[in-house]
Amino acid sequence: MATYTERQKGSALADFVTDHAQVLSIALFFAVCALFFGVMTTTFLTTGNILNVLRQAAPILVVAVAMTLVITTAGIDLSVGSQVALINALTAITIAAGVPWPITVVLMLVMGAIVGAAQGWFVAYQGIPAFIVTLAGLSILRGVALLLTEGYSIPIRDAAGFFWIGRGTIAGMPVPAVLSIIVAILGFVVMMRTRYGRRVVAVGSNMEAARRVGMPAKAILASVYVVSGVASAIAGMLIAARLGSGSSNSGQGFELQVIAAVVLGGTSLMGGKASMLGTVLGTMTIAVIGNGLILMHISPFFTQIVTGTIILVAIWMNTRLFGRNWKFGRKAK
Repeated sequence: MATYTERQKGSALADFVTDHAQVLSIALFFAVCALFFGVMTTTFLTTGNILNVLRQAAPILVVAVAMTLVITTAGIDLSVGSQVALINALTAITIAAGVPWPITVVLMLVMGAIVGAAQGWFVAYQGIPAFIVTLAGLSILRGVALLLTEGYSIPIRDAAGFFWIGRGTIAGMPVPAVLSIIVAILGFVVMMRTRYGRRVVAVGSNMEAARRVGMPAKAILASVYVVSGVASAIAGMLIAARLGSGSSNSGQGFELQVIAAVVLGGTSLMGGKASMLGTVLGTMTIAVIGNGLILMHISPFFTQIVTGTIILVAIWMNTRLFGRNWKFGRKAK
């Protein structure tokens, strides 16, 4: 007769570390980066520089929150940088044409949603891989932006209220940072506390199983690209408001930074697993590295090398170091 024994309960610390290993690892990495640049430069930890980092990181964080939803469904959106450029250029063109800036903001949000919906339709309802659809979008949208601007930068004038969105402060905090924090909190609530968030995770885990239990799986899959489009529109307008102009060259390499922030934060590229807190930490880590390297007078092109390396290491940690069978203090089975 077989004898069964109760599984020994692990220590509370070991269980906590196992459950939150990826977030803890990126939090530690972020702290090490901040400490390193704080020691190596005299200006990194100044209030002015910290606020500058928050302001510059805001557009990346806004899109990274949306990208977390996309990647959770086992998808990808490579077109976010081009969407940012298109909205950035259209914002300047529209305001220059005399359209009041509040109306322009609404129009750009609608445009972002339309672009996202178009890509989501191809992915969800036509079965074309997200990589292919958004890679095509990357080229098409950037091309449209270049066509509209003819390669020139379009200045924005007489829009003080619009400039406040990118340059203003609220209680000493940059407005872009405040907006990005609100977006991050909203993303956390959606993923952790709403039925929609649970459905996004379910679709990413097994889309066919989600469909069989009655979930509108295709609609959910398409919707995350709409969210990504709206987030890209917000980012494009934040950049336009901060710089006071619109350009088709805006958002170069933006998608690389966003994807790096999300995967570094622990969201699985295989889908079904997300961490909004990790995304926030990943975004700030990317921003700190970029800012710190500049303060150390290292070539900004080196940042691309660092970002690519971070993506590779993050994916390795996702698939190998913190695999599903990983346990703190034990070998993976």
